[in-house]
Amino acid sequence: MIKSLLQRILKPAKPKAGTPLPQKYSRRTHRIDPHKISQAALKTTEGLQRAGFRAFIVGGAVRDLMLGKTPKDFDVATDATPEQVRQVFRRSRIIGRRFRIVHVLFGAETIEVTTFRGSHLSEDGDAQVAESGRILRDNVFGSQEEDAARRDFTINALYYDPVSEEVWDYHQGVPDLQKRVLRIIGDPETRYREDPVRMLRAVRLSAKLGMKLDRATEAPIPRLAGLLQEVPAPRIFDEMLKLFLSGHAMESALALRKHGLHHGVLPLLDVVLEQPLGERFVNLALQNTDRRVLQDKPVSPAFLFACLLWHEVLAAWQKYQASGMRPVSALHLAIREVSETQADKLAIPRRYAVAMKEIWGLQPRFEQRAGQRPFRLLEHERYRAGYDFLLLRCESGELPMELAAWWDAFAHADTETRKRMLQPDSAPKKRRRRRKKTSTAQPLAPQA
Repeated sequence: MIKSLLQRILKPAKPKAGTPLPQKYSRRTHRIDPHKISQAALKTTEGLQRAGFRAFIVGGAVRDLMLGKTPKDFDVATDATPEQVRQVFRRSRIIGRRFRIVHVLFGAETIEVTTFRGSHLSEDGDAQVAESGRILRDNVFGSQEEDAARRDFTINALYYDPVSEEVWDYHQGVPDLQKRVLRIIGDPETRYREDPVRMLRAVRLSAKLGMKLDRATEAPIPRLAGLLQEVPAPRIFDEMLKLFLSGHAMESALALRKHGLHHGVLPLLDVVLEQPLGERFVNLALQNTDRRVLQDKPVSPAFLFACLLWHEVLAAWQKYQASGMRPVSALHLAIREVSETQADKLAIPRRYAVAMKEIWGLQPRFEQRAGQRPFRLLEHERYRAGYDFLLLRCESGELPMELAAWWDAFAHADTETRKRMLQPDSAPKKRRRRRKKTSTAQPLAPQA
């Protein structure tokens, strides 16, 4: 009785009269392989449905399943409120301030459960819109139809019911998926003004999925690219990580430049790609990143962004050396200059920024192959990342390949072989500063 009372009080609004009904596709049409669905996601939807609620697997997971891929993450949408979801699953927790969601825990796997969201134009709930049209806050519960309408692209507004094995489609997402077309829901300019990050998502998804941007979806992007300046830098950085770690980083970088989005995200990228050595270096770095992602190998964001910004650091480094500054001091000044220039556009978290600077700072040390310096460099915690970076510099033609080959041989050699590999120390000897002798004599007593 108490449970039914809570459901009546807390349940989100029912769909309004006249709202469009979804097109429902059976397994014969959508061909989703149920074996590719996470058991945790199945248990979550089944548990909510047994408790009397609607529950669907949603978004990118449905899209990937229909493309024959195995999703990495599964999200669930429901008409249950966060409190009601929490009552159904003992091992769960409510998180978030702006819009509360529930993490349902199954062993090491976490399923994110979201209550159907309503329109930010609704008079009910907690919503706020800036003068530019950007949504600042939209903490509004709603119906499933409203939830579908507020999603970004038609192919992401698909709902899969594992019990009935039906896909519910409110916005012609299934036909778009079959035609390999990426189309935004609603008026493109309005939706981009609501959230400019959608422009980056459009580029990322079209590159990742090999889909063509719908003409109306694509048209306003160059004109509205400046809206990205209004987006908090941490959000931009998160989206850039997804873009460059999608397994299609090269296509994404070219698409960014094609649509004029790099000016608001990586303003230095165009300058880098216009330099012959810089373009080859970035291409090699992005190809290497794509290869590792597709092989399910770890990728360091710090290493990736160190590569993207390197030739700006290199240009500044050479400029300061030409003015007579010592190489190490010139490099440190160049790193600071580029970091400060980029900080306003891309809020790279401190843990990544520190690692980037260490990778850059190691580069002059690889050219020191005499004395104890090579032995000390091998023991540095960033040696491997620094060497991989050096290898890219050599492969791009910036440095001779002999240098990378020497370090590879040196790292794998025994101690005696390493000693024989050392080069004569041609560096000028450092002059030792003489320590002043301290006088032990007692001071004279003052004269009367």
